[in-house]
Amino acid sequence: MSNSDPKTRPRPGPWPPVPEDTAMAPSSWAKRTGFRPKFSGETNASDSGHISLPPKPREPQGQPDIEAGRIRAVPAVNGEAEGGKVLPPSNKDQTVKKRRDSDGVPKGTGPGANGMAPAAPGDPQSQPRRPIRREDVNEVLPQTVEVRHSLVKYELRDSPGFVPFPLYGFQHYVSMLGSLILIPLVIVPAMGGTSEDTSKVVSTVLFVTGVTTLLHTSFGSRLPLIQGPSFVYLAPALAIINSPEFQGINKNKFKHVMKELQGAIIIGSAFQTILGYSGLMSVLLRFINPVVVAPTIAAVGLSFYSYGFPLVGTCLEIGAVQMLLVIIFSLYLRKISVLGHRIFLIYAVPLGLAIMWSVAFFLTQVGVYSYEGCDVNVPASNMISEHCRKHYSRMKHCRVDTSSAFQDSPWFRFPYPLQWGAPVFHWKMALLMCVVSIISSVDSVGSYHATSLLVASRPPTPGVLSRGIGLEGLSCILAGLWGTGTGSTTLTENVHTIAVTKMGSRRAVELGACILIFLSLIGKVGGFIASIPQVMVAALLCIMWVMLTALGLSNLRYSEAGSSRNVIIVGLSLFFSLSIPAYFQQYGISPNTNLSVPSYFQPYIVASHGPFRSKFEGVNYVLNTLLSLHMVIAFLVAFILDNTVPGSQHERGVYVWTKPETARRELAVAKDYELPSKVGRFFRWANCVGF
Repeated sequence: MSNSDPKTRPRPGPWPPVPEDTAMAPSSWAKRTGFRPKFSGETNASDSGHISLPPKPREPQGQPDIEAGRIRAVPAVNGEAEGGKVLPPSNKDQTVKKRRDSDGVPKGTGPGANGMAPAAPGDPQSQPRRPIRREDVNEVLPQTVEVRHSLVKYELRDSPGFVPFPLYGFQHYVSMLGSLILIPLVIVPAMGGTSEDTSKVVSTVLFVTGVTTLLHTSFGSRLPLIQGPSFVYLAPALAIINSPEFQGINKNKFKHVMKELQGAIIIGSAFQTILGYSGLMSVLLRFINPVVVAPTIAAVGLSFYSYGFPLVGTCLEIGAVQMLLVIIFSLYLRKISVLGHRIFLIYAVPLGLAIMWSVAFFLTQVGVYSYEGCDVNVPASNMISEHCRKHYSRMKHCRVDTSSAFQDSPWFRFPYPLQWGAPVFHWKMALLMCVVSIISSVDSVGSYHATSLLVASRPPTPGVLSRGIGLEGLSCILAGLWGTGTGSTTLTENVHTIAVTKMGSRRAVELGACILIFLSLIGKVGGFIASIPQVMVAALLCIMWVMLTALGLSNLRYSEAGSSRNVIIVGLSLFFSLSIPAYFQQYGISPNTNLSVPSYFQPYIVASHGPFRSKFEGVNYVLNTLLSLHMVIAFLVAFILDNTVPGSQHERGVYVWTKPETARRELAVAKDYELPSKVGRFFRWANCVGF
C-alpha cells in the first residue's frame, strides 16, 4: 500500500524520467576529458562481455567513491536520504583514513584518475542521480583509479625522523646502484680509457649526481627525483665515440673523445634549458601523451639487446647466475620482509652483484681460472701457447683481479670542472645531442607525472614541469663541464624505486645526495666500483634495460591499453624502432667485414656507410646517426600517429596537469611545488615556469 502521509511520501523524480543505463557515470576526470563509457567498443575488459545481473535492492549503505578512495553517502533529495531519514556523517563509512599535514590540508583527498582531484562533496556534479552499481565499480576500478596515498610510507614533505632519516635517503640510491654506475663502466673502455680513468669518471658521476639532485629538488620540479646519467644518452655517446674520425687515434684517445662529448652535451643541454625556461615545453606538452612516452622509453631499453647477453655468455657461470639471482629476488622472494623491509625486492640488484662478486672472488683465489704458464695481463695476440689462447677469454672475464683500479685510486680526490681539458665543439655532434635532449625531456614528462601521483597532492602545473625541464638542461651543462661522458637527467627507474621503497620524502632524497657527494670525494669508492668485472656489468645492464623497458610500457596504464588504436600505434612504434635502425646499421656492411671495434659496438658505426651520402658530410653524419637510434624512430612514429589518428582524450590517456589557478588556490599544491621564497620572487614574472 502506498503511504498517504505527505511528510514521508517519496518525492517525485525528474521528468521526463531518466532512462536506465548500465554504464557507470563518468568521473570528474572523465567529464573534463570528454570520456564516454562506450565510445568505440575497443576498450579493455570492462567494455567487452558485460554480464547483466539481476537488479539488487538498493541498500542504505554508502557506495564507494572511486575517485576519493572513500565511501560516498547515498545521494539525498533536498537533504534527505532514501526513506526520508537524514543520514548523519559517520567516520565509519570512510575506507581511507585522512592524515593532516603541517598546513592542515587533509591528505586523504588525493587526486583521482590520471591525477585529477575528486570533486568536492558538496559539488552537485559529484552526486549521481542514482547509486553506482557495485558490480560496475569493481569492473572499472583497476583501469581508472590511482590508489596513491596507501602506496608510499613517506610523502613529499614528510620527514622520516632523525634516526631513519639517513637510512631511507641512502637506500634510495643503493637500490638504483645499477643506473648510477653502469654507463661509465661501458663508455670509458670504449673510449680507450684505463681502469684509473674509469675510477675518475665514476667518482665524477657520483659527485655530479648529488649536486644536480640537490638543485632539482630545490629549484626544479621539487619532486624527489634523482638526476643522474641516463641511458637515453648512452646510444648517441657510443655513436660519437665510434665515429670514423676517432678510429685512427691511439695516443690520448680517451681525453680527445671525452672533450668532444663534453662539447656536444653542453650545446644540447643549452637547447634543453631554452626549451624549458622559455615555456616552449608547455606547448609541447599538448602533444606528449602516454602513447608517445611508453614506446619511446621502451625503445631505449630494447636498443641494447646486442650488447647484454653476448658479453654475459663469455662467463656463463658468473653472469647468467647473477641474472638468475636478481630474478629470483625481485619476483619469487619479493614479499619476504626482514625487519619490516622487503630487502629482496628493494636491493635485488646490489644483492645479486654482491653475492656473485664474492663467489667469483673465491673461485679466483682457489685457482679455478688460473692456467699453468698463462698470464691474463698478456694480450691473446702475443701468446705463443695455444693452450693459453684457448682459455684467455675465461681468464679475462671470469677473474676479479684483472683490474687495478682500486689499488691505483687515491684515498681523496675532488672532481673539478674541465678536468679533462677544454671542450671541443662540432656542430654535427651538437645537433645530434639537441635531438636527444628532446627525447630526454619526453622521458622526464612521464616520470614527473607518475611520481607526482605517488608522493604529491596533485600533478605539477605545466609551468612547474617546464621549470624542471629547464633545470635538467642546466644540470646537463654541469655534467658536460665536469666530464661525466653523458647528460644528467631524471632517472626513469626512480619511479619504480619510490613505489618499492615507499619513500617519497624530498628531504630524505636530499640527504642521500649529500652522502653521495661525500662518497665521491673518497677515491677508493670510485676505484672499487670501477673494478667490477665486465661480465657482471653486462649482467647488471641486462636487468636494468629490462626494467627500463617495463617502466616505459607501464605508462600505458593511463590510457585505454586495450584499444586497437593504441595497440597498433605502440606495435608500429616498437617494431619500426628496431627494424629501421637495423637497416641503417647494416647498410653497406658485408657479413665478413673485419672492423676494428668489438662486434657489440658495430651498430653505432653508421656515419661512414649509411644510405645518406650527399656531398655534405656533416648532414650525412647527423641523418645516418639519428635514424640509427632506436628511441628516435620510436618517438617519431608514436608522436606522428598519436597526434593524427582520431581518438578521444580518455582513449589516448592524455596526461592531466594541475591548472595554475588551482595551484595558487590550494595551499597543499603551493607547498609541494613552490620555490623557496627569495628565489620564487625572482621567477614571479615568468608564468611559464611557475604557477
